Amino acid sequence: MEALVTSSMTSFYYSFSLLPREIRQAITTLYAFCRTIDQIVDRKPITEHADLAARRRQLQWWRQQVDAMAGNGTLSPLVRPLELVVERFAIPKQYLLTLIDGCERDLVQRRYRTFEELKSYCYSVASVVGLMSIHVFGYRYDETEQYAINLGYALQLTNILRDVKEDKDRGYIYLPLEDLERFRYSEADLLAEVYDARFVELMRFQAQRARSYYNRARAVLHPDERRTLYPAEIMDAIYYRLLEKIELGNFDVFHRRFRVRTPHKLWLAAKIWLYAMLFSRRR
Repeated sequence: MEALVTSSMTSFYYSFSLLPREIRQAITTLYAFCRTIDQIVDRKPITEHADLAARRRQLQWWRQQVDAMAGNGTLSPLVRPLELVVERFAIPKQYLLTLIDGCERDLVQRRYRTFEELKSYCYSVASVVGLMSIHVFGYRYDETEQYAINLGYALQLTNILRDVKEDKDRGYIYLPLEDLERFRYSEADLLAEVYDARFVELMRFQAQRARSYYNRARAVLHPDERRTLYPAEIMDAIYYRLLEKIELGNFDVFHRRFRVRTPHKLWLAAKIWLYAMLFSRRR
């Protein structure tokens, strides 16, 4: 499972690599589950009804495996490492089911009418990952759950901004349709990759919304939690920098693929880890 994660060299890897071995292995197993569910849905475009049915059967198999963790059915040996993590860190099994349900939405839903509708999707595919992760990292304050939820919103909204073109090419529009209407920028404009003042203002509005969730997350993170939750702060820093780069590039996501370079990710990870080790209070 670790190979599945490290081979992608994602921002998650830079966050996890500095963790103690037991925690790193647990979070890697958990992330491998998340990646597996995501790949069932996103590995290639759906070409026919039989393909859709096959993917839904795979997701249902995973639901059955989560149920089997509670003793209701036969657990596959492949899922045993995940079960050990869930039991060791008391991760609510509903979180795993919520993630499966959220990813399944991508099989049947390609547009979001309102932000509230999109927000529920973001909770299912991003915030719930944060909620599972803080169980592994360890936390003491109820506010930390709100930290995980809001950071999940922020990270997913940043992804949506970066991937407007890629998602459009796959047939998805995650920008809320009510926001397109607000800025008089039509779905047809987006599909045609019209880059003008309307699009820039639409994207600026989305970026401000994402930034508000970074701020909400940071506002509720207790100083005592920073020593154990530094991986989440690394994710925050990397994705916040990505958001800044998109803004500095005037939201030209149709013609540029914005990213944070590897040396910058490593610098951010080292800086935040050192701060957590040197200046955060021990429990």
